[in-house]
Amino acid sequence: MTSLNYFEAQHKTVAVIGGGPAGLMAAEVLSAGGIQVDLYDAMPSVGRKFLLAGKGGMNLTHSEPYDAFLSRYGARRSYIAPLLEQFTPDALRAWVQTLGIDTFVGSSGRVFPTDMKAAPLLRAWLHRLRQSGVQFHMRHRWLGWEQSGALVFETPQGPLAIRADAILLALGGDSWARLGSDAKWVPLLARHDVQIAPLQLANCGFDVGWSEYFRGRFAGEHLKSIAITVNHVRDVGNNQEEQSALRKQGEFVVSTHGVEGSLIYALSAVLRDRIAVAGSAVIYLDLLPDWPLQRVIDEVCRPRGARSWSSHLQSRVGLKGVKTGLLRELVAPADFIDPLQLAHAIKALPLTLLAPRPIDEAISSAGGVIFEGLDQQLMLKALPGVFCAGEMLDWEAPTGGYLLSACLVSGRAAGNGVLSWLQSVAATS
Repeated sequence: MTSLNYFEAQHKTVAVIGGGPAGLMAAEVLSAGGIQVDLYDAMPSVGRKFLLAGKGGMNLTHSEPYDAFLSRYGARRSYIAPLLEQFTPDALRAWVQTLGIDTFVGSSGRVFPTDMKAAPLLRAWLHRLRQSGVQFHMRHRWLGWEQSGALVFETPQGPLAIRADAILLALGGDSWARLGSDAKWVPLLARHDVQIAPLQLANCGFDVGWSEYFRGRFAGEHLKSIAITVNHVRDVGNNQEEQSALRKQGEFVVSTHGVEGSLIYALSAVLRDRIAVAGSAVIYLDLLPDWPLQRVIDEVCRPRGARSWSSHLQSRVGLKGVKTGLLRELVAPADFIDPLQLAHAIKALPLTLLAPRPIDEAISSAGGVIFEGLDQQLMLKALPGVFCAGEMLDWEAPTGGYLLSACLVSGRAAGNGVLSWLQSVAATS
């Protein structure tokens, strides 16, 4: 970590705009470096999306091998890697412990606080930030810059203009606008020639044309121990494409509109892009991923006697409830009573996804300020002294701790970047 000397630090102020994980981490780094930090947020309180994301269990990071972890950032891996090297998943867990919060690794490899909750962690973090001198300014919506260069905010008391020695933006993406991620910063930066990749939804659910019966009977049901295969077409350059089958195993949820949940989110970038090109996407559900096809055929083809098909499937292969409901919903009646066709459907049941759900329902968004427009310290090349961090940067990752990790590490890197830049400015002045 870079620090200014005491005299220099006492005369420097930094405005952090955005009170999510990236902004809070940047504020911690800056205050530890001796800087006076003022943090502004449009919401009545900070960390709102952080708290909601942790409602079902605060997934902090993931314990998988480092190379596998990096691979989750796809095309932006080379940009995220230098940030993660400064604050690895193990270092993140150690940092959480400094807040008095112990962590554990779940059966899936995901890392959680021992109590699974986000609120105690956030409370401890905010207490430490306040103790270090960070000043919080709530209900302050950033409106851009005055001609003079001052930052302008809309506040309950009216317009406010302030000046700072550096600015750190951590304004989020374009999902869950009610919690503050509304992308209203895009035109504010675009008018200053900051290059921004179009924002689009990530980690999202998809619409399916369920029948009224299936929707009414099974909406809200979890599909566990299931695998999805997607026929993936990848651009490999030189006007060449490579086709491959992408398969993942896990669980998801049948929603009123279609499908959502961790397994769907893990594939959502591929599915989103496929729908954008072709208008729809077909996924193939393996309802018995641990069974080889021949075993399923052997069991389903056994005589069923007087039993119904539902009873036969439950007895021979253990299918019941929503999985049997899916077969009834998606398999043609003639194929359902053909044991061989039914066995093949159990192992590769085609489901057509019609459209992604609206971006405001998405867990996160892709796109944002492109890395090529930033220097290695995450400072905007078009706006010296202005740094960016968090989900407003152009990267995406699946759920599983990867989103929060990247927000925290980018906030930490940008905070250190501000300190280095202030030091360099002081050295030349």
